[in-house]
Order: sequence, then C-alpha cells, then structure tokens
Amino acid sequence: MKTKLNIGVIGVGHLGSLHSKMYNEIDSANFVGLFDVNEEKRKEISSKYKTRSFSSVEELLSAVDAVSIATVTTTHHEVAMKAITAGKHVLIEKPITSTMTEADELIQSAKQKGVLIQVGHIERFNPAIVSLESYQLKPMFIESHRLAQFNPRGTDVAVVLDLMIHDIDIILSLVNSPVKQIDANGVAVVSETPDIANARLQFENGCVANVTASRISQKKMRKMRMFQHNAYIAIDFQQGSADVFRLGKEGEGSIWSTMLLGQIGEGKKKRSIIYEQPEIKKINALKYELESFISAVQNGTRPIVNGEDGRHALEVAQEIMNKIQVQRFDV
Repeated sequence: MKTKLNIGVIGVGHLGSLHSKMYNEIDSANFVGLFDVNEEKRKEISSKYKTRSFSSVEELLSAVDAVSIATVTTTHHEVAMKAITAGKHVLIEKPITSTMTEADELIQSAKQKGVLIQVGHIERFNPAIVSLESYQLKPMFIESHRLAQFNPRGTDVAVVLDLMIHDIDIILSLVNSPVKQIDANGVAVVSETPDIANARLQFENGCVANVTASRISQKKMRKMRMFQHNAYIAIDFQQGSADVFRLGKEGEGSIWSTMLLGQIGEGKKKRSIIYEQPEIKKINALKYELESFISAVQNGTRPIVNGEDGRHALEVAQEIMNKIQVQRFDV
C-alpha cells in the first residue's frame, strides 16, 4: 500500500475550497492544511474540513510534499515559484500564469528541482471526454461554444483566459498539430476586458477550429462538435455526455450502438451509419483531476495536463487576445 501524499491548498476562495473538499475525501491524500491571505476565510474552510490553518505559505510548504494553487491568476507565478523552489510538486489552476515568461520560468525551475507541474484544465477529466478514450479522434473541423451567465468573480481576466482557454486546451490536445493562423474578435461589454470572444484557429494539418466564449449569456452552454473522416462527435461538457455518429461496415456496431440511421453506398462498398452514445463513467471531474495529480507524483509519471500543455494553451490564448486588441485599435 502506497504512503499517502501530504498535500495542502493555497488560496481557498471558490475553487480552493472545492480542492479542500476533494482532498478531504481522497484516500491517497493526507490533507495537511491550507493557507489564504484572508485569515477569516482560511479559518472557516480549515474548520469545515477539520484541517490545519497555516499562517503563511512558507509554513504550509514546510509541512507538505505537494500543493494545489488556487489563488488569483496574477499571483500564480509568485506562489508556484515559492513551492517549486522548496522542492514541492504543484497543481496550478488554469491559466498556468499571466505571461509566457512566467510560465517558462516555472517550467524550467520545476525541471531543475525535479518536481511536477500539473495545470488545472479540468475539462480533460470531464466524463464526456473520458468516455471517448477508446475512439480515434482526428478532427478536421471543430466548433465550440462555452457560454455563461455573468459572474463578477471571473472578471479579473478576459473571457479568453476565464472560459475559452478550456476549449483551447481540449482542441490542442486533440488536433496535435502546430497552429498556422489565428483570427479573432471580441467585445468588452460589462468589464474592462473582452466579455465575449470568437477565434478561428487554422492548423498546419488543415484542421480548423471555430471557438466562441461568452460570460454575458442568458443560459449556460458548454458544447463542442467535431467532424472527421467517417465520424461526427458531439460533446456536451455540461451534461458530461457524448454522441457519436460514424460510418461502419454493414452489421458493425458496439455495446454502445443504439441504432442504425441508414446505409450509404452500393454493393460491397455499402456502409452503415451508426449512432453510439459511449458509456458515461460516474466520476467527479475535479476529484478525478486531483487523484491523477497525486498518482503522477507518487509514480513519477507525466501529468495528464503538464506545464508544457498549460503553456501551450496560454500561448494560443495570448495570441487570440493580441488579435482582439489589434482589431480594437484598428476601429
């Protein structure tokens, strides 16, 4: 039986309190304690989950092997650097940092110290994405919509870094090809940064992704549609489900196939149109994410979303914001 990983949480606002809740439930974690600059908040959360409230980041780091960093984005670099310098593994909520230079410094320092960085792109652990692991996904056209109702909590960063970056990360992991060109537009409606944005990503392999994010919508939506040779895949992140429409040989199907929608072709080339809804695992995405981080640390394996992945998503997000800024100045 493996020794439990001594772990703590830095920053116990909305996300940090959820990390605390999950670590308190994970068998492979020894939730040592937490820190937050807000003394009242840290005492409230530590009391709720019956763990220790530390009076400083340094004090917490001396008692753990790894930490979740759920502070505001502008402090990610400073806090993570303290942890990495102290030889601690880190899970950093998305985006990894505010700038590319900061991300590069963290990644380089982690390599030198021999510690792991995982970035909190939680949609990689969404049941809908997990259900598609057995499929060969090679999308050539992607369309995604991530819409949310207005919440002042997220307005410290542009909607590209707040919401769109989730889909950017998913798309980059699926396409696995360098980005060739980016076109983007956005509007600042109720905050000082874009609240709604659209980007068109063109990849060197020919794939095109059309990505929209908004935080001023009436209804929530977190959907992605992918088109590839012989298949169409629809993902609903909010429901945690996926639908697959694909071409197969006559009579072909799987345990998830529920119907044949017809046939195309003639003679020996006749093929069936198959509809499948992959089995959805009953998992909590955040808990699964944190468990995978602990497992990577304990086994010395690559995190599912490592520092380089977080850097890549940030790089594309920054380029999208640069395009939006250029267009704003051109008006």
